[in-house]
Amino acid sequence: MIDISVKELNKSYGANEILKSVSFDVNRGERVGLIGENGSGKTTLFKILTGELDYDSGEVHIAPNTRVGMIQQIPDYAPNLTVQQVLRDAFSYIDELTTKIKRLELQMEVYHDDDLLKRYGELTARFEHLGGYEIDTQIEKTANGLGISEAMRAQLFSELSGGEKTRISLARAILQNTDILLLDEPTNHLDVDAVEWLENYLSSYEGTVVIISHDRYFLDRTVKRIIELEDTEIFFYPGNYSFYMEEKQARYLEQKKRYEAEQKKIAQLEFTAQRLHGWGMGNKRLQVRAIAMERRIERLRQTSKPKEHKNTLKASFTERGFHGDEVFVTRDIHHSFGDRVILDNVNLKMKNGDRIALVGANGSGKTTFLNILVNNIKPDGGVIRFGPSVKAGLLPQVVKFEDEGRNLVDTLIYALNLTPASARNHLAAFDFTGEEVFEKVSTLSGGERSRLMLCLLMAREINLLILDEPTNHLDIISREWIEEAIYRFEGPLLFVSHDRYFLNKFTNKVWSLENGRIEEFDGTYEAYRDMCARREIYRQSVPVTHKKVEEKPKGRSKNTEKKIAALEREIAQTEERLASLDNEMVEAGSDYSRLQELMAEQAECNAKLETLYDEWGELSEV
Repeated sequence: MIDISVKELNKSYGANEILKSVSFDVNRGERVGLIGENGSGKTTLFKILTGELDYDSGEVHIAPNTRVGMIQQIPDYAPNLTVQQVLRDAFSYIDELTTKIKRLELQMEVYHDDDLLKRYGELTARFEHLGGYEIDTQIEKTANGLGISEAMRAQLFSELSGGEKTRISLARAILQNTDILLLDEPTNHLDVDAVEWLENYLSSYEGTVVIISHDRYFLDRTVKRIIELEDTEIFFYPGNYSFYMEEKQARYLEQKKRYEAEQKKIAQLEFTAQRLHGWGMGNKRLQVRAIAMERRIERLRQTSKPKEHKNTLKASFTERGFHGDEVFVTRDIHHSFGDRVILDNVNLKMKNGDRIALVGANGSGKTTFLNILVNNIKPDGGVIRFGPSVKAGLLPQVVKFEDEGRNLVDTLIYALNLTPASARNHLAAFDFTGEEVFEKVSTLSGGERSRLMLCLLMAREINLLILDEPTNHLDIISREWIEEAIYRFEGPLLFVSHDRYFLNKFTNKVWSLENGRIEEFDGTYEAYRDMCARREIYRQSVPVTHKKVEEKPKGRSKNTEKKIAALEREIAQTEERLASLDNEMVEAGSDYSRLQELMAEQAECNAKLETLYDEWGELSEV
C-alpha cells in the first residue's frame, strides 16, 4: 500500500524554481532518505507533504486515515508552555477522550442508563487501547532516551536553545505514535547515545519514515532507499547511503562514457558538414547532404554533460616544523561554573601523531576544555605546557569573524597582512573564486564559513588543529570538503564531533569526558564503542554491584581496594589490547599465518577479560 504519492509536483519562489516535475511514491513501512545540497528543496517538500506549504501544480496524496508527524529544524510552540506540557500535548487526543469519560461518569451518577454504560465501556476500552494508563511511563522512557532531564522538562520551551527545541520536538513526534514520520535533520544537537537510541527506536517503529539528514552513518543504519534532489530534479537509489555513493559514481562514469562517445561522433559529423558546405558552393546536392547531417547531429545530442560532484580543494596545509614528541601536557586542570564542576584535576598528554576524539554527553564540558587549550578561557586551576614549536588553531562550533561586514578578500588582507593578489590566491585554493570573493562574510553559509576559517588557519602555519563539531549543520558535499582538507593536514588533531562517519575516519585515540574526569582509550572510535558496549552488558548483568559499593565502601580492607584498583587497570589494558588487535588484523589481512596468531591472541584476551570482570565483580561486592 502506498502511504505517500507525489505526481508532477512543481514549486517556485518567484523566478527561483525549487521543484520541477517531481514524482515519487513511498510504500507503507518504507525507510527513505531524502538528500541533496542545502537549498535543494528538501524542507520545502516536507512542508508540502504536511500541508503547511502550497505548491504551484501537481498532485500530493497521503493515504487516508494516516497521521503524519514532522520534526522541523526550528520547532515553535506557545511561549508560555513548559517542556513537560509540550511533551504532554502529544497525547491531546487521549486527553479529549478522558474529558468524555469523565463527563459520562457524571451523567451515570444521575442516570442509570444501559446506553450510557455501553458508551462508557467503549470509551474506557479505547482509552486503554491507546495507552492512556501509560502516558507518564512513555514520556519518561522517551525523555530519558533523548537525554531530556527532569530539570529541562520544568523549563519554558521558549527559553531553550535551538538544539534543545529540536530534541523536544523529536520526542513529541515519537510520543504521538504517528503512522508517517518526517524527520528533518533529527540528529542535529543529539549526542551519540541519543542518536543510537533513535536508531533503535526507528528499527522497531512500524510506520513509514522519510528522513532528511546529512549524517551519513545514521542514513546507513536507518534507510533502505535514497531519493536525491538535485537541480530541481529527482533521482532514485534502491539502497542505503553507502550504496547511493557507489551507484552515483557508477552512473556518473556511465553517463560520462556515453557523453564522450556522443561528443566524439558529433565532432566528426560537424567537421564533415562544414567541409560539405564549403565544397557545396553552388552544388545543391552537397548542401542538402550537409543540412541532413546537421539534423542528424541534433538527434545525437541525447546525453547531457554529467555533473561531477567532487571537492575542488587545491590547497594543502602549510605547517610549521614540529620538533619533539610532546604536543602538550595538562597538569591538574580544574574549572567550574558556579557550583558545577566541569573539569576536575585533568591530567593528559598529547603526542605527535595523535588524532584524538574528545567525546562526552552534551554539556559535559568538551567545548570548555578546547577553549581552555587555546587560551580563550582561563581555567580556575592547573597548568598546560605546550611543546616549544607548537602553534594551535581552533575551528570553533560557531564560526565568527572580527568584522562580518567585510568581504572575503578584505578579511584575509586585514587578518594576515596580505596583498589583494595574494589574498585572492589563498581564497582560490579554498574554492572561493570570481565575484564570490567580494561577497560579505555575513552572507556565507555554515560550510562556507568553515572553509574561510580553514583558509585563515592554513595561512597561519598551524601544526595542531583543534576542531569543535566541524561538520555540524553542513550538507554532505560540504562535510566531504572539510574532511578532505583535514585529511591533508598531517599534524596532530584534537576534535569534538557527534558525526560517527567523521569519528571513524580520523580517530586513533579517544578521550572520554564524564563528571569532570577524562579517561583515555588508545584505539579507534569503533573499538571504543565496542568497549563501552561490553562494559554496559557487564554492568547490567550485575546490577547490585554499584549499589553495594556505595553502601559499604568502608567495609573493605586496604588490600581489597588495591586488588580492585589493579584489576581495573588490567581490564583497561586488556580492552586497549583488544582494540589494537582489531587494527593489526586489518593490516595483516593478506598474511594468513600472522592473522591466525592475532586471532588466537584475541580469543585469549576475550577469555582473560571475562575472568577479570568476574573477579572484579566478586571483590566489588565485599
